[in-house]
Amino acid sequence: MDAKHVNDPAVIRRLLTTPGRWAVVGLTNNPYRVAPSIAAFLQQSLGMEIVPVSLTGEPVMGLTGYQNLAQIPGTIDVVDCFVNSQKVGDIVDQAIAVGAGAIWLQLGVIDEAAAARAKAAGLDVVMDTCPKIEYPYL
Repeated sequence: MDAKHVNDPAVIRRLLTTPGRWAVVGLTNNPYRVAPSIAAFLQQSLGMEIVPVSLTGEPVMGLTGYQNLAQIPGTIDVVDCFVNSQKVGDIVDQAIAVGAGAIWLQLGVIDEAAAARAKAAGLDVVMDTCPKIEYPYL
């Protein structure tokens, strides 16, 4: 059995304090979902560039949306996942394929095998927490 993933506070600090481009997977215009408020926090409070990614590829927050990571032009610093744990492995594989710098699995999103693949590919990994929860601890 694999050891449980432990988040590195230095990685969290670096991701939340270094300006970057965040692909937010599962970002929609549905105000009842948590992803829009977290994306707004990342953009407005932390100065991150947000790239919406969803099954529909709809524009969100006035930004062009994409259906998958491969469609996004340019580099991706962090892939922030608001998807079901059973579906996150595919997103992690996409993040590895496009050369993303890090993967952030939101609160309740846990996939130890996917996290291990990401780390083995050289990505920083944060799992089962939220930037808005972590930021006050910096």
